[in-house]
Amino acid sequence: MSTSLTRRMVLAALAASEEKKAEDIRILELDPVDSAFTDFFLICSGTNSRQNQAIAQEIELRMKREFGAYANSVEGYRQAEWILLDYVDFVVHIFAPDKREAYNIERLRKTANPVSLEELKTSLMEKVAAVRKSADRKKIDSKKAAPTPSPVVKAASTPAATPRKAVAKKATKKVAVKTAVKKILKKAAKPASKKAMKKSTKKTVAKKQHPTAKPQKAAAKKVSSKKATSKAASKVTNKATTKGTKQAKFAPKKK
Repeated sequence: MSTSLTRRMVLAALAASEEKKAEDIRILELDPVDSAFTDFFLICSGTNSRQNQAIAQEIELRMKREFGAYANSVEGYRQAEWILLDYVDFVVHIFAPDKREAYNIERLRKTANPVSLEELKTSLMEKVAAVRKSADRKKIDSKKAAPTPSPVVKAASTPAATPRKAVAKKATKKVAVKTAVKKILKKAAKPASKKAMKKSTKKTVAKKQHPTAKPQKAAAKKVSSKKATSKAASKVTNKATTKGTKQAKFAPKKK
């Protein structure tokens, strides 16, 4: 059975082949009884080998970019007379005109149903709508089947809120205690700060008075030095006078 994803991939491959100017594009939906290995054939033809290779490259790029899908096998790419891209759920056949007439795959698959682009789009939309309806039904069924909560469960769930309240009360108590401690510390710190300010002011006053005391000490030193010099001078003079008197006593008298 072909899914909506495979139909979208076939539409993307068809758009890629049209972009590269492929000719005589046909889509065949295979009968699952006749062919169980794939769901769709996309058949097209190009005018030359280079065009066939370009069509194959564009289809591979679209599948990789939009769906993250890679071809299970690629055959005939080098000669490009009949390129086959196998994506398991659908197979792409890119022919040269003479080779397409020779093999005539459309005639070999008589049980296959040719599908137009419009039919493929409408079938894709129908499948998408069916998938959405089934998903909505599942949701409704799951809601109906969900058991209603009993009052016992509610009563059991309410005590779980009490620990949260207790934790909140403890947190508020802690905050109150912290604020009280901070206030006490601030009050205790204020007198100490005043004492420190008084000590600092006393030191500054002493420092200011100290420079004036220095000249007084220097003056006292000068006075003491002057006194010492005067004492020394008086001593010298006293010694000189005593020597003079002694010499006068012992000197011979003149006749």
